[in-house]
This record gives sequence, C-alpha cells and structure tokens, in this order.
Amino acid sequence: MIDSHHHLWHYSKEEYPWIPEGSPLAQNQLASELETVTSEAGVTGTVVVQARQVIDESDFLLSIADQTDRIKAVVGWVPLIDENVAADLERLSAFPKFKAVRHVLQEEPDEYFLRDDFHRGLSLLPAYGLSYDLLIFERQLPVAIKLIDLQKELAFIVNHIAKPAARNGRIESAWRTGMKELAKRDNVIGVKFSGLLTEFPEGEGDMETVAAYFNETLEIFGSGNVMFGTDWPVCLLRTRYAEWAETYRSLTQGFSLSERSALQEDNAAICYRL
Repeated sequence: MIDSHHHLWHYSKEEYPWIPEGSPLAQNQLASELETVTSEAGVTGTVVVQARQVIDESDFLLSIADQTDRIKAVVGWVPLIDENVAADLERLSAFPKFKAVRHVLQEEPDEYFLRDDFHRGLSLLPAYGLSYDLLIFERQLPVAIKLIDLQKELAFIVNHIAKPAARNGRIESAWRTGMKELAKRDNVIGVKFSGLLTEFPEGEGDMETVAAYFNETLEIFGSGNVMFGTDWPVCLLRTRYAEWAETYRSLTQGFSLSERSALQEDNAAICYRL
C-alpha cells in the first residue's frame, strides 16, 4: 500500500507554531519514525508533503527522502508568487523524487486564489513535470474551481477530500456539490482520502460517517482516482497510523482485486509518476 500523504519534521515550537504544545505531534518525526509506523501498517511506499512555507522545507524533505527508499515522492513548497520562482523550480525538479508543489491555500483569503502572480507561478509547473497539491476547506471549493479552470494544463491532486465540515451522521450538500464540480475537470487527476478524522469536532468521527464519505468520494471520482493517505503525524490527534491504514483496507475490502490495487497503491503511483 502507498501512503499518498504524510509529513515529517524536526520539531521546534518556532518553526511549527500550528502544532499544539504537549500533543503527540510535538516531537521529531523523521525517517526512522516513518519506517517504524509504515512497516507496522504494511505500507511500502509514501509521498511526503510540505508542512512549512519556506524553500528550505523542500530541501529538508528531499534530504530525508535520500535516506530511505520508503519515500517515493516529495511534495514541496516554492514561492510561487515570486517573479524568480523559475530558478527554484529548475533546481528542485532536477531531483527525481520532487514531484509536486503545495501552498497552504486553506489559510488564504479567496482573493489569493486568483492573484496574477500566483497564477504566473502555477503556469510554470507543467513545464517542469510537476503537479499541484490542492489544500482547501470545503467552503473554498467554489473559488478553487475558478483557479483550476484558469490552469487547464496543470494537474491537480485534491488533499484530504477538500476538508469537509464533517459531522456524525450527515454529509453536507455544499461539499457534495463542490466535489461533483471538481470531478468534471479533466486536470483534477486524484483525490486523497486522508485527514478526515481531524475535521470532525472532538468526540465525533464514527466509522459509519467515515464510510459514507468514502463511498461518496468514490461515487463522485471513481475508483481510478481515489487514493489512500494518512496525514501522519497529524492523524495522531485522533488515531494511530496502523489503525487508519486498517480502516482504509476495510473500506476497500468489498472491491475487486484490480479496484483494491488501484485504491490502495496504483492511483498514487500514477498521480505522482512513481
């Protein structure tokens, strides 16, 4: 199985101010920790994703990826609004494991999605063989669709099923409507079933609702586009790595062998050109 979404960090309060102090996240999570949890869960390959918005983050992740064959791809960060970003893209794309770029759009106002300088940077990615990881909240789906429509040559991979406003026992119609619109775009090449449990309020996140979100995502995007991701170590706020991996396996258990292979590893391998 391939984990299409996790993070790594050398923890410090200053560099990761969003991490709750005293939480399971507030400690180093590096190559050795990754190999331990993935081996326990039967995960043979991973995609590591940026957690800081500095160019050093891309180099940091690439340096760790060099330490282990477990990491198959890196989703880094570059200053896309910088007029000289092409130099960063030229340098980083020379590393075989550097496959995509992400910016934390979930923290940006809607106006940011349509900035000319941001789109200038995005438009450069296809020439370097890079895709874009889209990190948004459900409420940002309408403006994200406008962004995608302005970048028809760029391949987009949706993180965390667009972070729905999850509640036990129901699926919001705005999420369903927005995801159906996303799925109409040919350049949306994948969606990660990851990060869902931490979108529920404390004390919620029952497996019936998780299964309902999985089935809805699969119905909208098809078995050729959905992929497994843990969002580890962030997932530790709600579940263990191996436990979430087992949850995903159970969700795909009733499918054919070829569909299970697609959902568990093939789709990730295709999206990130592994």
